[in-house]
Amino acid sequence: MELNKPPVNSLNYELLEAMHRTLVKLENEKCPGMILTSSSRSTFSAGLDLLEMYKPTVDKARRFWSMLQNTWIKLYSTPYPTVAAINGHSPAGGCLLAMSCEHRIMVPDKMIGLNETQLGIVAPQWFQDCMRNIIGERQAEKALIAGRMFTSEEALKIGLVDELATDKEDLMQKAHDFLDEQMGLPPLARSVVKVGFRKDTLSKLINGREADIKMFLDNVFQPKVQESLENYIQMLKKK
Repeated sequence: MELNKPPVNSLNYELLEAMHRTLVKLENEKCPGMILTSSSRSTFSAGLDLLEMYKPTVDKARRFWSMLQNTWIKLYSTPYPTVAAINGHSPAGGCLLAMSCEHRIMVPDKMIGLNETQLGIVAPQWFQDCMRNIIGERQAEKALIAGRMFTSEEALKIGLVDELATDKEDLMQKAHDFLDEQMGLPPLARSVVKVGFRKDTLSKLINGREADIKMFLDNVFQPKVQESLENYIQMLKKK
């Protein structure tokens, strides 16, 4: 699955819906494995599209967040093996997509992390849980409080990514090698073990979807949050 929404694969409703539709199709077709990557040379995904959260109507904001939940639940619970081939920067929601895959491979000299705090936004609990599950309680706490972005090399050191690749060609070869290895395992046993490890994190969101939407709506309509979003959007326009 190659993200192709120039210039930076920002996750708006339409892209999330397309991803969700594709993930449903792959599962229905008994997909043996999936690589998630980007068509961009510089960015894996810049995360959630800020325009979806800047001065939205309540209905638009609710619809957007619900689709984000749907897409994450489907990606995180896939029965088949998944690998993120991270060929560019991956902040915030881009990092979430990568963390939702089982294996992460990244090219050098890029950045990855949940940097929401720096934008005056609180990373949702399920974002935080994904990071905690990968790098551990203390490292996740420090990273999330600071909204820290890690270089590729730092991410490898703390376990946020599993391998580094020299370039896109090497990245894709390593991704295929991982899938080849995983597809040699008995698929039913493999998927049961995978979902078993992820069930608590999944259940927290599935059973608390409405509470999570309410928390998002309460947060995103805060004047300080809207001010931070406006300032950041203006900064991006200048770039």
